[in-house]
Amino acid sequence: MQHTQLNRTLSISPAEPLWKRVPTRDDQGHRLSDFMMIIPKLRNKPQQLLQETIAEIQSVLEYYHRAVVFADLNLKLNLLWVSVRPIPGICLELPTAIKLRVPEAVLVGQQVEPT
Repeated sequence: MQHTQLNRTLSISPAEPLWKRVPTRDDQGHRLSDFMMIIPKLRNKPQQLLQETIAEIQSVLEYYHRAVVFADLNLKLNLLWVSVRPIPGICLELPTAIKLRVPEAVLVGQQVEPT
């Protein structure tokens, strides 16, 4: 994936559930890993700070574009979901990079699938 776009789930229209949108395998058929982060009070930030936070997340995801397959930011839930290629350590390295740029972000869970 050349350029990762951060999808925002808008509260004004129902979005398809993540289980329908999140890819489970990459283009070569390898299983993907997922992690999610809660960003407390994100949706309540002033618009300028919200945009800056989204830009910080986007910057990290673009830096890791070779690993990131899917990303979704749900503002209603203050939840960031990221699916990545099966690269050893990426489910800790990438959330750590996000936390460095967005200190309030908290890694909630990860799902690592065996290859």
